[in-house]
Amino acid sequence: MSEILLEVKGCTAGYGDVQVLWGIDLQVLKGEITCIVGSNGAGKSTLLRTLSGLIKIRSGSVTFAEKDLTGATPAEVLSAGIAHVPEGRRLFKGLSVRDNLLLGAYHRKALRADIEHDLEQIYHFFPILKKRRNQDATTMSGGEQQMCAIGRGIMSQPSLLMIDELSLGLAPLAVESLCSALQSVNQTGLSILLIEQDVFTAFDLAKNAFVIESGKVSISGPCELLASNPQVRQAYMGI
Repeated sequence: MSEILLEVKGCTAGYGDVQVLWGIDLQVLKGEITCIVGSNGAGKSTLLRTLSGLIKIRSGSVTFAEKDLTGATPAEVLSAGIAHVPEGRRLFKGLSVRDNLLLGAYHRKALRADIEHDLEQIYHFFPILKKRRNQDATTMSGGEQQMCAIGRGIMSQPSLLMIDELSLGLAPLAVESLCSALQSVNQTGLSILLIEQDVFTAFDLAKNAFVIESGKVSISGPCELLASNPQVRQAYMGI
């Protein structure tokens, strides 16, 4: 049986007087890709922001690698081994691809040689970034910027990489390339929690899925089973 890396129980959170999440229960298994799907406004991004400490959890608990992260700050979450790739990539204009990637390792106390080794690993997963390493990261295509944002997250050497909206606004070929790279990244042992608007893409990439509706988990399970679920097929796959 796979080991539980991240476990969320009864998570509630929101913005001001508006509650968005209502008792979310979720698990991410070590070494696997897990996806979260649902309509816009369902609370998917809010959940990732809560897990990364950007939004304070109101009730419930978050356990990561057997450590209680309930109410942890973003710095504490990052130090524990969780990296968050936000929606919209959030690259720094005026900085090269290389410098954007290096920012992911800013908090690490590592030798320069180790950092350079990790950079080469990113270039292995995303070869185009090596060619573009001296280019302003924000002048690249959307797909290349997403690669850079993911690479920056990996540079922090996390145990769990959370990606918010992998394919948003990207061409199909760029999405295909990203998915292939993420499979290679996952094969190194890195666990991935993915928010993805395209259910077909999500189910092809992930092993387990959680469907969120109106801030609650409506259904969850192996992707291969959810793909044949009438409720999921009608609501999210147009079948």
